[in-house]
Amino acid sequence: MTDIVKLSDADYDEILHIWEASVKATHHFLKPEEIDFYKPLILKYALPELVHLFGIREDNKLCGFMGLSEHKVEMLFISPEHFRRGLGAKLLEHAVALGYRLVDVNEENPEALKFYQHQGFHIVSRDELDDSGKPHPILHLSL
Repeated sequence: MTDIVKLSDADYDEILHIWEASVKATHHFLKPEEIDFYKPLILKYALPELVHLFGIREDNKLCGFMGLSEHKVEMLFISPEHFRRGLGAKLLEHAVALGYRLVDVNEENPEALKFYQHQGFHIVSRDELDDSGKPHPILHLSL
């Protein structure tokens, strides 16, 4: 049985573990030192700035999470052992039901782009650099 639950800062360690495992499994364009660069930023800035933080649990184990800002889905990560089981779609459907219609995706992550497009999102713009000024293009998507 899967449940979408509200998460808090007490869940940050588990969230960060899922984030890192998922990034290593999907963001092949990132070098290990880049992942090490982003990891403390996620914990110190990204997670605390979220308006809503939801997780998806299966048999009481956190399998993935999603962070929402005031206007968009900021993060959506699933633990690699739970890929392709519909959990990301369930989280995204929850966000859409709450009124969220925007998401960003790394252009160098074609599987993520396909996922969001399959959910009805389309590209509306592109930035050459990511939010940290690194040369990893960001695609801005909307429903």
